[in-house]
Amino acid sequence: MKAVTRLSPNFGDRAGTERPSFVVLHYTGMATFDDAIERLCSPESMVSAHYLVNEAGGVTQLVDESKRAWHAGSGEWARCNDINSHSIGIEIANPGDRPYSEDQMSSVEALLEDIMSTWQIPASGVIGHSDMAPDRKFDPGPKFDWRRLALRGLSVWPEFGHGIEPDPHAFASAAAQFGYLKLPDPSDQGALQTLLTAFRSRFRSWARGPLDEQDMGAITFLADHHSAA
Repeated sequence: MKAVTRLSPNFGDRAGTERPSFVVLHYTGMATFDDAIERLCSPESMVSAHYLVNEAGGVTQLVDESKRAWHAGSGEWARCNDINSHSIGIEIANPGDRPYSEDQMSSVEALLEDIMSTWQIPASGVIGHSDMAPDRKFDPGPKFDWRRLALRGLSVWPEFGHGIEPDPHAFASAAAQFGYLKLPDPSDQGALQTLLTAFRSRFRSWARGPLDEQDMGAITFLADHHSAA
């Protein structure tokens, strides 16, 4: 994958590992690519990513893959709570309220193919920012085409059609087995709704209302076939 380079000063050494295990996808949440790259390269912002994909699909590398970029912040996935040290971050220029372009998606796919091959990262290791920080992040959002990635082996996707009786505790348990942060109390309706919102944003963006049979069937499939436990 050809990329131009504009190095950000915002990086460090990976802690506890030399090999990333995850790729985290983000939207920039800013109006333009230029706004995003200035922020990601500003020492004052203290944020960065390994790559930034512009609106036309052009790729800029900001941090060497061997280094720790500052893109994920606090959160957890698959029982890992230092996601920055264990991941590669890809920012996609999108304010969060519009579909991603064909050129952007093609570039993200090419990037993922290279990264996953280099570091031996499985499809289950490609996650969204909202997966590892569902209480504070929403990107890459419901307009990102996760199923398209899964069809190319670059992410995972559940089977639908096998409904299971809704059970908040079983949903939270299966979600934790798949990789989400384990809820301290699945009876906490606020925490459960936060988890459900993040899950649906990625896998069932059309769904509304309380936890239902299709949510249960999908998360059970993911836990059974792509367990991070």
